[in-house]
Amino acid sequence: MSYQVSFCYNSTMEHTDIVYGVHAVTESLRANTGNKLYIQDDLRGKNVETIKQLATEKKVSISWTPKKSLSEMVDGAVHQGFVLRVAEFAYAELSQILKKAEQEDNPLILILDGLNDPHNFGSILRTADATNVSGVIIPKHRAVGVTPVVSKTSTGAVAHVPIARVTNLSQTLDTLKEAGFWIFGTDMNGTSVHKWNTSGKLALIIGNEGKGISPNIKKQVDEMITIPMSGHVQSLNASVAAAVLMYEVYRHRK
Repeated sequence: MSYQVSFCYNSTMEHTDIVYGVHAVTESLRANTGNKLYIQDDLRGKNVETIKQLATEKKVSISWTPKKSLSEMVDGAVHQGFVLRVAEFAYAELSQILKKAEQEDNPLILILDGLNDPHNFGSILRTADATNVSGVIIPKHRAVGVTPVVSKTSTGAVAHVPIARVTNLSQTLDTLKEAGFWIFGTDMNGTSVHKWNTSGKLALIIGNEGKGISPNIKKQVDEMITIPMSGHVQSLNASVAAAVLMYEVYRHRK
């Protein structure tokens, strides 16, 4: 299954990172990752009071900052008047995700094979949190990691979904198979999602936006799943396709 998206990147601070927007800042403060909070100096309202109180409880210093300065910090992105400097994102270990999965019935682990758009990644994390995905695995190289854009788009889900960053996806799939997981991929030709047997331990691979799943990874897939489409467009956005499949597993659980 191929996906067509637009690419968008954002800069990050050296040794530190930032998150911005009401939801992302709130969740990061709750997760105790905030170092310093910047609030637009002329902003008023309930969100200001709520976030200010949370920052005070977490002993995070507050700087009242002009809107222009905040916009420069986030490269012109929509910050809603809140920017939070946080500790560098702490990725989970693969073993932590496997341990979490062992404690769940019918666990689903998501594997992103070379995803490049941070908006797609953030949206996928948001759905992963909503559907109780056990964890997300991404490669260290040639793929987007957790950036401020990812955090903002996920509306704080990065604080709740374990994300492991691995050097070798192929070896990781072998580890998952040894742990009893069935490996599924997405492709234009495969088993219809409506006929997908979602029982047991599942690992679902979402491929690169343009190229799909890489050939060497495809060889390790137990079964390809396709989303039937009857319109003129023959592909879905990566985050939309991932959401359809995550909710299919979630629906069968319920």
